[in-house]
Amino acid sequence: MTPVFNLTSIGVGLPVAEHQDELESAAKFGVMVVTAPPGTGKTTFVPPLVANLVRDRGTTLLTQPRRVAVRAAANRIAMLDGTAVGDGVGFTVRGERRTSNHTRLEVLTPGVLLRRLLADPGLDGIGAVILDEVHERSVDSDLLLGMIAEVRTLRDDLLVVAMSATLDASRVAELLAGDAGAAPIVDIPSALHPLRKDHAPFAGTRLDDRGVTRNYLDHLAAVTLEAQQAEACDTLVFVPGAREVDELVRRLRTNARGPLEILPLHGRVPARDQDRAVRGRGPGDPPRVVVSTSLAESSLTVPGVHLVVDSGLSREARRDRARSMTGLVTVSASRASAEQRAGRAARQGPGRVVRAYSEADFARMPAESAPEIASADLTDTALLLAAWGTPGGVGLALPSAPPAAAMDEAVEELRALHLTDETGHPTLQGTRVARLPIGVRDARALLAGAIELGDVRLAAEVVAAISDDHRDSGADLPRLLRELRTGRAPGAERWRRESQRLERIAAAELSTVAAPAEAFSASAPGAAGDAPGIVAALGRPEWIAHRVSEGSRGYLLASGTRAALPENSGLIGSEWIAVREVQRAEGRAADGAGAVIRLAAPIAEADALRIGDTLLARKRLARVEDGRVRVREEHRFGAILLSSTPTAPSDADTGPAFAAHLRERGLAALNWSEAAIGLRARLALLHRELGEPWPAMSDEALLTPLEQWLGPDLDRLGAASSLHRIDVASALRRLLPWPEAARLEELVPERLAVPSGSTVGIRYPDPADPAAPPVISVKLQEMFGLAQTPRLVEGRVPVQVHLLSPARRPLAVTDDLSSFWNGPYQEVRREMRGRYPKHPWPEDPWAAQATARVTRPRT
Repeated sequence: MTPVFNLTSIGVGLPVAEHQDELESAAKFGVMVVTAPPGTGKTTFVPPLVANLVRDRGTTLLTQPRRVAVRAAANRIAMLDGTAVGDGVGFTVRGERRTSNHTRLEVLTPGVLLRRLLADPGLDGIGAVILDEVHERSVDSDLLLGMIAEVRTLRDDLLVVAMSATLDASRVAELLAGDAGAAPIVDIPSALHPLRKDHAPFAGTRLDDRGVTRNYLDHLAAVTLEAQQAEACDTLVFVPGAREVDELVRRLRTNARGPLEILPLHGRVPARDQDRAVRGRGPGDPPRVVVSTSLAESSLTVPGVHLVVDSGLSREARRDRARSMTGLVTVSASRASAEQRAGRAARQGPGRVVRAYSEADFARMPAESAPEIASADLTDTALLLAAWGTPGGVGLALPSAPPAAAMDEAVEELRALHLTDETGHPTLQGTRVARLPIGVRDARALLAGAIELGDVRLAAEVVAAISDDHRDSGADLPRLLRELRTGRAPGAERWRRESQRLERIAAAELSTVAAPAEAFSASAPGAAGDAPGIVAALGRPEWIAHRVSEGSRGYLLASGTRAALPENSGLIGSEWIAVREVQRAEGRAADGAGAVIRLAAPIAEADALRIGDTLLARKRLARVEDGRVRVREEHRFGAILLSSTPTAPSDADTGPAFAAHLRERGLAALNWSEAAIGLRARLALLHRELGEPWPAMSDEALLTPLEQWLGPDLDRLGAASSLHRIDVASALRRLLPWPEAARLEELVPERLAVPSGSTVGIRYPDPADPAAPPVISVKLQEMFGLAQTPRLVEGRVPVQVHLLSPARRPLAVTDDLSSFWNGPYQEVRREMRGRYPKHPWPEDPWAAQATARVTRPRT
């Protein structure tokens, strides 16, 4: 069969082409891992080679982490092959697909492939899957590794290739190969070109509460223009986010001297401008400066670049679990990222990198960036896993396991949205939401909003406004929509295109069933004027918020977060609002709440409570106030208190009320008798020395299982009873382990016999002082002749002996009696025999008889 692609023309000048035989041999295993530094041509050459190998088995799919990289890869391969995009090689990204019946290599994003897997888990008609740039460790890429590995266990004819510039190749090889053993690894060496590394430190602050400082952007602009003038070549500048790209481009265009084309490159730039930035400079064109986010770091090549200017900063997702907020934050890039960025300057010949920070800053950078799954909001991930048949990721081998707490939170969120059932599997609504090419919350808001409003276009317009980076200074979503519709708001054309795309998606999905509303929770139709609030609430019911007081701009979200509207917001005065975006903040903007609302819409109380029905709860709250149990019945919407009514306490209220009181006030609220204090200290020593099953006695250890040992006593108390009635010593004995408890007196006795025939009480150490010893205080004369210091807990713990004078004042402290008798005793004897002549002070304490008598016995 005729090859699909001309590898000879595609591989000209690419180092990876020299390893064609090695790649073809490794591919026979069915799974292979390719590691190759930037500039070797792996993304350009390996996919056509694989497509030729599996041409009789079906299409080859190639993932690229970003849409601009997808289009760039498809365009590059088609150009080198001498064909048009959409013929032998095509691509699919959000909102655009260029393929045909002749396409045998399709480039797509990981998100597109994930949803294709949900629709067709067997990947019928697909001969190979190539996962590129897996080292970036995005959540979608990690999920694909695990899911494709499962597909291959059922389809041994499917060729799977993982490619990266830098990664733990052995780990990926084992994960993909499964029980078949480690997959072969093909390591492509770099075509080395000289790279000069310079630093241009900044004396001020690079970051503040708002992100990258203006002064640092000024510094970056100056460094870039100076370096570009010195090198007179195409330049690539790395900054953390789209805002910084746009601001730096503005500065460069204002201050550039001479002909210079300055281009932005980030995800919100129109596709035609993205493609322009990654195309090579034509003959006679002026030098170019491309200002980019990290998307140009490894997943695509900007041709002709021999100079890189690096800000040393990146944008990463961070999860604030306390406020149920996830947002992008600007942080120092990793050293691995810095090296990737620098390498862009030497891909096609000698190059130079200027790091606009100090060598000390570079040394302080983390070695590698953490995988996205460690800090991201996992709601989308959890629904994909549930739809794949592995709720919570249980049973699916992934490069990194999702954090348990974050996954549990995401699973609960899906239930609240009616997208999964109690078993964790998708509901009908969840199944439909999972296959839409947008995020879970936006997909749910789009479909449910279209049904509730009876207007697909209106729901699509709202979701398009809240899902992109559109802003209103007053956080007023209805006003933002008006501005977008009239074309006055920035990005209006982009919003219009996205609205139309979402409208098509929703209309197609809702047309697939006769009664689409049955897939969603029952709801009453909403008015068009309420659309922004209703749609926003459908996506995030836990962010429905209630004003904290009349005239305030502060709101309490159902999730428990407090946040404030901007001072100029037109929403001030709204009793209820549906919040779409909230951001941590301090100072006046946050009005003392710790967060500021960036986008919201008013919503009627009835709509808020109906949409967030899973957040409604009634509970009895029993508390101890002024020594008595008082009960209120509360009606809550999440953290928002709707009503609170006093009611008479019942017998069932007292135990929980006193338990809560103790957890709030601490164990000191109990009446600790000497017996209780002593028993607690004895048990603490046993736990310290022997561990389980002897129980820990710290405050935390006793308060956590409070009902286990104190519950019966608490339940017996009446509403007007006092905690002081409880016998704490008896209650503590409920924690004694059996049959070990029979040895309590043997291991840690209350009293200790001394040579005089007396017994003395043992003072055990406070549980809060783990290093303290048990102590006895005894008159010196009662210990004559005793050489071995008493020991407890099977001889593990020496007793510290406080030797007292006849007047019971301290003379010496020792845990080594033998050394005391042979040494310090003689000094004590000389000092004390004249002061207490009627008491025995023998020269030889070893031979003297121990006595508790006050007067000297006759000789």
